[in-house]
Amino acid sequence: MKDLAKKRIVITGGANGIGKAMVAAFSAVGAHVSFCDIDATAGKALETATENARFSKVDLLKESAVRKWIDQAAAIDGKIDVLINNAAADPRIDFQSMTSLQWDTLFARNVRAYFLTAQQATEHFPKTGGAIINFSSITIHKSPAAMEAYVSTKAATIGFTQSLARELGAQKIRVNTLSPGWVMTERQLEQFVTPQVKKMLKKEQCIPQLIQPNEIANVALFLASDLSQAITGQEVLVDRGWSHAG
Repeated sequence: MKDLAKKRIVITGGANGIGKAMVAAFSAVGAHVSFCDIDATAGKALETATENARFSKVDLLKESAVRKWIDQAAAIDGKIDVLINNAAADPRIDFQSMTSLQWDTLFARNVRAYFLTAQQATEHFPKTGGAIINFSSITIHKSPAAMEAYVSTKAATIGFTQSLARELGAQKIRVNTLSPGWVMTERQLEQFVTPQVKKMLKKEQCIPQLIQPNEIANVALFLASDLSQAITGQEVLVDRGWSHAG
């Protein structure tokens, strides 16, 4: 991953979980990372602990704040080489109980924010091109109940990726979707991963070991690097084969 050294990497939702693992992974290969989150405490702590990482508190629901942050990140090196749209909310809300406001807000956070960052970032990519990585989810293949809005936003992410890859290809900008399986982040372990869930995953995944955040970060490194220069418009499933289960 030597080609990533000193490149400007922009990551949304970088303070915790998969985002935190990506900030650490890109920093470790010598990249310069700008990351945002609404969790200022965790974001500032990660910035302090990580070389060449800059944190900004950004509400991705606010268009002006998103565009300002992207421009500020680009101004540091005069460019953006890689944009990673990772931030998203994944509420569990019964379909009949969900309000239209909750639905619209989730689409704004999980889809519109990706559009805003990508549109603004493309103004700052060098003529040599770059990469955009949009995060989707295994849920679009497993269709869990009480997550209709979330699953819909993640399906939209794939459509957005495919169309954007076609449009930006002439600028040598690659656009791909990374869809993680069930990843053992601190939040997932605290709120959702029960002993029954662990048992199910070990049974349904082709490889039983539970997925760790750094493993998703490693795939992001690959998709950002020149090693994947022939890959664009694709969904890369990182789920230990869970999607193969019936």
